Amino acid sequence: MRCRVNVLLTLIVLTSCSHPHDWNAIFKDPRLYCSVVHDLNRVVMGNNFSPIVASRNYMYAAVAGYEVIAAGYPSQYKSLAGQLSGLQKIPTPTDSIDVELASLLAYCQLGQAVTFPKGTMEKLMDSLKTMARDHGMPTDVYDRTLAYADTVAANIMRWSRKDHYLETRRAPQYVVKDSAGRWQPTPPAYSVAAEPHWNRIRCLVLDSPSEIMPPPPYAFNVTDPKSAYYQEVKKIKASTDSLTPDQKAIAEFWDDNPFRLNVYGHLKYATKKFSPPGHWMGITGIAVLKSGADFPKAAAAYAETSIALFDAFIQCWNVKYTYNTIRPESVIDKYVDPNWRPHLQTPPFPEYTCGHCTISAAASEALSHQFGDHFAYTDTTELEFGIPSRSYTSFRDAAKETMVSRFYGGIHYYYSCVEGNDMGTRIGATVVSRIQWH
Repeated sequence: MRCRVNVLLTLIVLTSCSHPHDWNAIFKDPRLYCSVVHDLNRVVMGNNFSPIVASRNYMYAAVAGYEVIAAGYPSQYKSLAGQLSGLQKIPTPTDSIDVELASLLAYCQLGQAVTFPKGTMEKLMDSLKTMARDHGMPTDVYDRTLAYADTVAANIMRWSRKDHYLETRRAPQYVVKDSAGRWQPTPPAYSVAAEPHWNRIRCLVLDSPSEIMPPPPYAFNVTDPKSAYYQEVKKIKASTDSLTPDQKAIAEFWDDNPFRLNVYGHLKYATKKFSPPGHWMGITGIAVLKSGADFPKAAAAYAETSIALFDAFIQCWNVKYTYNTIRPESVIDKYVDPNWRPHLQTPPFPEYTCGHCTISAAASEALSHQFGDHFAYTDTTELEFGIPSRSYTSFRDAAKETMVSRFYGGIHYYYSCVEGNDMGTRIGATVVSRIQWH
């Protein structure tokens, strides 16, 4: 986080010297919103939140930031109160405030409230407040702005506490059973199953965790070469054993493993990257800047994308722990080749259906709604991790590549990737159809 704060502090120093009385304009720059989202992204990554829990971190912060915008520009944007499950009407400001600064502060407050350790975004908030004072914001406007940010943040926090998250922290751990076709922990970490009770989390837009379901997975069968399951095992092994350089690049670009465990003899260490929802937060920022969106549009784009991601995780995790399907790595190691390894590290949860495929397709629908069906862009999100950028003709084009990336990585059967993409598309389309933004 420190590097992002330093970037913002540099911006404060440079702009304060040249424009000391432009408080009414300085916070309207959408790059500030993108910057605080990126800062939360690094907090989430640094504190080892799973991709599933990360979707919750991003969503509550984004809704808080957006609700300030809806209150400040009621003729342009509708509140999400009454549209998201359980979200009640939030008080509107009674006098003039700096809407954008309040939005940034509300975002940061929720961002640090649903992460840890305490105060993870405090320095960033202090920097924003310093920027306001240095740019001549009147004391009364400043005080009202901070008070309104506190009001919105408090309301969103009360709402968040009723989403059953704390109950899932106390739920029993997943029980591993040695039965044919059932999920088993995978190397190298052999971690416990991640978030087996996530289907208890309150949905935002969809009616229930099972509103959108894929067909059942193929029946486990490694004895009949003609069975659909056997053919999938054969297909993924053949693909992984003969990947082209481009296929490897695709798999690695969309790997998004937030905690890869590297093992060299007795030496073990982790390398971190943004998780799948964090990657899509990065893509949202790229779209905001390329499109020339203003600050309110940026807040709306992050909110819709994070809502789609959040509901997609709930739907997908309900499927995963309904069927508890075994991973290709476990199947191939036991029945085909004990020395086989996938190109990517297998994540710790059941195989069907593909999570990254599901949430990426959902996010692509939200972003297509915000920026258009044919929004071409170059994804530079992974550059800070030393991974070259890739270009896409649309958000759905990127989601389709995500779909095949998990197959190339050797961690999902091809049909599971296809079903995940289809499921995510339907989830995203449902979110788009049920929320009114204007």
